[in-house]
Amino acid sequence: MNDLTWDEFERIDLRVGTVISAEHFEEAIKPAIKMQIDFGKEIGIKKSSAQITDHYDPVNIIGKQVAAVVNFPKKQIGPFMSECLVTGFMQQDGSIVLAIPDKEVANGSRLV
Repeated sequence: MNDLTWDEFERIDLRVGTVISAEHFEEAIKPAIKMQIDFGKEIGIKKSSAQITDHYDPVNIIGKQVAAVVNFPKKQIGPFMSECLVTGFMQQDGSIVLAIPDKEVANGSRLV
């Protein structure tokens, strides 16, 4: 594994945002949830799809803060355009647990 340089790390724009809407992504090949996430005034609202249905439901994820990479190129996922990458930790069973702050922070706050 190659070490990451500090300059490379700084290029990753990892921000916190609040999920403002969520629904099952019916057209997805693997079960997923489509979300709209509010990253505050500077970044605005971005859409994302995440395969997190083992631990999360659209109803209980609304209002949660999540950490997401906001400077990846947009990605077409079937009929849906994902605009950011929500982060999480893969468990041994393949399920994903979201990376979330343990205290509420301002939407758009950057990981440093």
